[in-house]
Amino acid sequence: MGDELKDFRLETRDWLETNCPAGARGPGFIPWGSHKIELEQDTRLWLDRMSAKGWTVPTWPVEYGGAGLSRAEYMVLGEEMRRIDARVPLTGRGINYIGPTVLEFGTDHQKEKWLPRFARGDGGWCMGYSEPAAGSDLANLQMRCVDEGDVYRLNGMKIWTSDGIYGDWIFCLVRTDPDRPKHEGISLVLVNMDQPGVRVRPIRLISGSSPFCETFFEDAIAEKDDLIGPVNGGWGVGKRLLQYERSVHSGVNTSGQQVEQKEALLADVAMRYVGAREGRIADPAFRTRLTHYEMDFRAYTLTRKRVIAETQASAPTTATSILKMKGAELTKEQAEIKQAAMGIQGFGWEGPGFTEDEIDANTNWLVTRAVSIYGGTSEIQRNIVAKRVLGLPD
Repeated sequence: MGDELKDFRLETRDWLETNCPAGARGPGFIPWGSHKIELEQDTRLWLDRMSAKGWTVPTWPVEYGGAGLSRAEYMVLGEEMRRIDARVPLTGRGINYIGPTVLEFGTDHQKEKWLPRFARGDGGWCMGYSEPAAGSDLANLQMRCVDEGDVYRLNGMKIWTSDGIYGDWIFCLVRTDPDRPKHEGISLVLVNMDQPGVRVRPIRLISGSSPFCETFFEDAIAEKDDLIGPVNGGWGVGKRLLQYERSVHSGVNTSGQQVEQKEALLADVAMRYVGAREGRIADPAFRTRLTHYEMDFRAYTLTRKRVIAETQASAPTTATSILKMKGAELTKEQAEIKQAAMGIQGFGWEGPGFTEDEIDANTNWLVTRAVSIYGGTSEIQRNIVAKRVLGLPD
């Protein structure tokens, strides 16, 4: 490690120790910018301090609210934050999805207008891609966007809008030319959700409360200047944004600080429910299953670190599809192992016969069924790997 990087580590360590409030350390809520969610005092203070430092988006240019850190400095910052168990100050679709997309495709005016807002968490962002008849076949989307001179007028519907009831803004793929081939008549536009023409309705899932919503656009308005990329050129821009999304899901985000996926303490759960003998899990078959999971998780973690270190210019690569797919498998396996360890107690839904942890295990099992669907299904990721990594024919 060079002297400059050593100095950066020491300065970073000192600054974090001095400026990270006690209430921003350890597990807790990570803001994503929504004006509709009130932050606790320490959480707000931490966000404001990190934003002023440029460390909510540490690799972004200074003029757009970042700190212009190198990849090596970025990794040091993450290590030092983990050392004191400091929470990531800001997450979400603003700095992780649409932010890097604007940085790559936006005009100078759009970058000056939006990027500093993303960096300081000024507004919570939603994603308007899927429609009832346009899921994996996303290019079949039908939401209309009509040029009316000074503004665009929007009519249509989006589904699976995560956090829709708390969103302030939404970036949408829309149909700007219905007469062109379906991949060519699409644009990406930013829309204010706090207007009469936007209506949000929550979707309740089997797991209970859900972040998902339906979003209806009824003569909603979008500013002409808020169309990102060329008119009718949104398919390429939208696909690039999906790569940024998958980077987050795969754990190789290089825009904002990475929210670490921590290994669950499954051995402790297994020892308690399955039983222990001579200081280890009594059931050899269960012990073998857990060992395989832990080996896979650690290999996955090391691979993520290598990809972050090797990725150039903060740009996602095809490795994100591999890691997103494998991460989904590990997340589901983790939930299944915990539930299996608990036996029948892991299927509790309510009532005095189950602990809160047992009920949470069952609810979490239901929630994790979706991880291989959202952010691009595992089937889609396999197709990407087949075509772009292995070079297989269609």
